[in-house]
Formats: sequence, C-alpha cells, structure tokens
Amino acid sequence: MTVTPPHFAHDATAVREATDRLLISLGKLDDAAIGEPSLLPGWTRGHVLAHLSRNADALVNLLTWARTDVRTPMYASAEARDADIERDADRSLEAHLTDLKESAARFDAAVDALPEARRAFEVEMRNGVVERADRLPLRRLAEVELHHLDLGVGHTLDQLSPAFIDDELAFLTTVKFAGHPGLPALEIRTDDGRHWRTGRAATGPGDAPMVVSGSAAALVGWLTGRGDGTELDGHGSALPVVPPL
Repeated sequence: MTVTPPHFAHDATAVREATDRLLISLGKLDDAAIGEPSLLPGWTRGHVLAHLSRNADALVNLLTWARTDVRTPMYASAEARDADIERDADRSLEAHLTDLKESAARFDAAVDALPEARRAFEVEMRNGVVERADRLPLRRLAEVELHHLDLGVGHTLDQLSPAFIDDELAFLTTVKFAGHPGLPALEIRTDDGRHWRTGRAATGPGDAPMVVSGSAAALVGWLTGRGDGTELDGHGSALPVVPPL
C-alpha cells in the first residue's frame, strides 16, 4: 500500500523541529488563549493541544507494537480517545506545555528504539488503516504541522517547509485519497510540472479525471481542509468538496 518511499531518520528529525516551533508559538500565549476557539469547529486550542499529546502516545503504542510484535492499539477505543481529549482540554498553558514536551520525548524514544529490521512492519491505525512503522514519523509530522495551523496563532501554510509540503502532497494523493469513493477522479498538478492521479478510479476510456492545479502548498491546504482552494485552478470546473481527513 505504501507507494512513496519512507524517509525515517529525516522525518524523525523533522518532527522534533516542528515540535520546537510549536512550543515557541505556544510560549507567546496565556491561559485565557488556551480556552479560546481554534480553527477547528467545536474545538478550543486546549482540545487541539490535548489531541496532539495523546496522539504522540498513541503512535508510541504503534511503534511499540512494531518493535515487539505484541499488538498494541493506538487507543483503547474511539470513546476513550474522545474522553481523554475532553478531560485534558481545559488545562493551564503550563500543563499543556509539560504534557506536549513529555509526550514528544516518549515518541522520540520510541522512534529511536525501533530497530531498522522492524521498520517495514505493518501496524493498524484508527479505522482499520494499515501503515508501515517507518511512515509513522511522517504521520506525526503531519499532526504537528497541520494542528499548528489549526491553533490560529499566526502559523500559516506558506511557513511550512517545502520538504513537508512535498511529502504530504505525495501522501495525500497516492495513499490517503487514492481510490477514495468520496472524491471524483482527479489529476493534481503542481506549478513546477509534477502531477498525480487520485480520487475514484476512472470507470472507462471517456471518464477523464478533473484537473486541479496550483502551488504545492495551496494543494495541500485544500486537500487537508486548511485552505479554501481559491488559489487553485479547476480548469473550468468547480472544485469538489474534499472528504475530511
């Protein structure tokens, strides 16, 4: 199922750097700001931060599974996941910062402990999604980078690194939305000439995919729900609604 090569060490380093940037942004806030709405409907900034901490621990579970071959689910249940976020959302900034740092350290340790021989091991994420262990740092990187945007603290799409944008666009088109029944057949084109097919498979010779083109950052923003697509070109067609991640 993995069609883009994993870059385990590079992605692990990128996670640490992205986490440091997130912590710098949070250091400019106060307790009142944590309780304010984020850019995600129904979630405060505290909800976003609680999710990030618990996601780090959930990925530690998967890395432990890959290392030991003992099945360890991400979360005990969907209900437990949601309850943990609600429990932890309404905390002080200091408590969130401590939790983020400690959970990030646990994630880093689990990454470092995974032997190279076990990196191709496949684990099951939420909703039955199967993933290779060596792609889990990239999964974590997306969580940190995209939810940093969701906090509404001035971190924007154009501040994301080109390397992350390229990796995330490849993941979205070749893995996340490849064959997705909720998205029409698309040909995604970047301004520099790269292109991918994604969405539903074409049903016949005359079923040409819709072309959507623009900058890689704008395409990632649209496909992840962090951009409205106004900077993209649908070549005469209205952009389809992208299913939620």
